[in-house]
Amino acid sequence: MYPSSKYDDRHRDDRRHKHRSSGSKDSGSRDGERASTSKRTSAPAPVEAHFTHRNYMLWMLGFCVLVILAEVATIIELIVKLDDDNEKDCYYLPNTTIAALEQGNQGSLPVYHQPTQQPDPIIIHGEDYVVTEYITPTAKPPHGSNVCEGKNPGIPDVDCIVDSMANVGPQAGANVTKGYQGLMNVDYEPLLVPFYQNGLCPVNVHWHLGCEHLSVGEYDEHGIGPVAEVHEGEEGNTNAVEDTQVANTGHRKLSGGDDEVRPGFKCYLYDEHDAAFTTPYNWQHCHDMVVGETYEVHWPHSAAGACGTPNQYQSPFADGVFCRDNVLTDTTTQVGVQAQVFVVVNDEAYYYPDLFRGMIIDGTYGVDIAKYTGSTTGTTRDNKICSQYNPITWQVDRQCHLISASSFDKMCADMTAQRDDMSADMHPHGARELVVDELAANNQHRRRLRRHAYD
Repeated sequence: MYPSSKYDDRHRDDRRHKHRSSGSKDSGSRDGERASTSKRTSAPAPVEAHFTHRNYMLWMLGFCVLVILAEVATIIELIVKLDDDNEKDCYYLPNTTIAALEQGNQGSLPVYHQPTQQPDPIIIHGEDYVVTEYITPTAKPPHGSNVCEGKNPGIPDVDCIVDSMANVGPQAGANVTKGYQGLMNVDYEPLLVPFYQNGLCPVNVHWHLGCEHLSVGEYDEHGIGPVAEVHEGEEGNTNAVEDTQVANTGHRKLSGGDDEVRPGFKCYLYDEHDAAFTTPYNWQHCHDMVVGETYEVHWPHSAAGACGTPNQYQSPFADGVFCRDNVLTDTTTQVGVQAQVFVVVNDEAYYYPDLFRGMIIDGTYGVDIAKYTGSTTGTTRDNKICSQYNPITWQVDRQCHLISASSFDKMCADMTAQRDDMSADMHPHGARELVVDELAANNQHRRRLRRHAYD
């Protein structure tokens, strides 16, 4: 290339002039050529044998949709098939631990729910059913240290009366019949709200053969059950029992050991003509339990428990009550026990899956509550030897209720799943004698628990 110059400009002008001149001569022929060229370019282009980018993306999208639809159809078909197979095998109750099959149509249970023996028929809502008692095996949480172990202060029992004067604070279990008041004057009140509202959590669950408390007309000395016992009244007890059923020792020997267990009061719900009260249950976790019998369940609570941790539940329960140091400043409002009375039936209509965690609040269950201050209980105490673990709040359901045997067995299964060994509480304990009036507090509240109190 050469540098631009005036010569170059003139040269270009000359060429343009010549081009115009020659163009005028050939204008006719070139116009014809342009016309023919115009016709050729305006004709439609032939169909190409490839896809544009847009068409390719649409094709891929459609292909993916078809693949997804095919996979969904396969999954739906598999689910329908599994449902059909399960319906042929068995029907499960909502808790998934009890398989109930209509009599004569037992089918084939899955291996993981296979019963160990032929199920026994019981009565459910007036119809015959075959019930397979099965509680899913449980496992303990990961290994760890039990921070509550050994926290029981071991406060010794003492004489109840010294020099004709009460030597201890108020005792339990007391008479909780509506209108009753003890004769021991105290200057403190029980905790009137549900325990959780004051920062207390359950630290143990255990139960007694018969009732330690007394609620006349609900559970008392005239109650009935599959085994008759005599309750020995103590001098000075205005609720001394005059039992005329059977004259025996008033104690029962359990199959689990040589110790005799003192039975407490009974409910009136037992019916020897109803199979739900007489059909044996295949107990898998609880020990020495009897269908048709009355049991009083206790849930000790504490603000010093290891609440919300794997160490929350403890046996003995005092380890849980005193687990955290320097917390308890007022045992009346920081330590309490829920108590509820049940008659065990072999009837899944009365199944409650979470008996382990506290008093049942449902319908008439857990509504009519007596609240008073007392002590720990158990057969090591009576009206001569008393507990110094007092005063603590008791909230006791005055009514007697039905509950399925499977509810208790599920509770025992939950107990086996705790970090601490709770096997010592997986059988009924003996019942303490009814506390005499002179050792019962005069602060019992008899208002009904509002239904929304636990909302």
